[in-house]
Amino acid sequence: MPSPIAVIDFETTGMTPAQGARATEVAVVLIEGERVVDRFQSLMKTGVWIPPFITQLTGITNAMVNAAPEAEGVMREAARFVGGAPMVAHNASFDSKFWQSELRYAGLDAPHPFACTVLLSRRVYPDAPSHKLGNLVGHLGLPRAGRAHRALADAEMAAALLARLQRDLSLRFGMAWPEHALLMELQRCARQSMGRLLQRHVQAEVPGLAS
Repeated sequence: MPSPIAVIDFETTGMTPAQGARATEVAVVLIEGERVVDRFQSLMKTGVWIPPFITQLTGITNAMVNAAPEAEGVMREAARFVGGAPMVAHNASFDSKFWQSELRYAGLDAPHPFACTVLLSRRVYPDAPSHKLGNLVGHLGLPRAGRAHRALADAEMAAALLARLQRDLSLRFGMAWPEHALLMELQRCARQSMGRLLQRHVQAEVPGLAS
């Protein structure tokens, strides 16, 4: 049975916490292999104003977040939901910063390692016309999960993309289901080195084969 992975997506008031942006919505989809085992989603109130262009993009209004639970409580629930599972996001450099920042506001640590389906898809699907989430979903024929730029829909699509990536790697290289640690290693390697990395991994899976 593959180990659980938490696939996360945030909607926010801006691009980075370093410029004062805060989260407006968080969603986490917990998967084991190709199976979704649980979901968490909540709007969150931080007191930070949502610019009109963000509302136009996401559909999330200031009135909606003002009526939502306080962000600190939401993040404590999200952290309990994730537990010790490693994490994945589409464009993880964005979501990981908000995960760490919002947990700090809640007085919690964020030790979770992040893998990124943008980086992974560039290595596994180099011929895709675009590596944006919606475009990859269309290119691979994956199901669309609702309105783009809402956290749960995007987390659902990122989870489906992750499972497809893992299945394609497993079939292409004749390997066991790729776990999170291997995905972390894979996203750091150059695309031209991917085959050698995975061949070494396959050899290590079979006793006596590497020798």
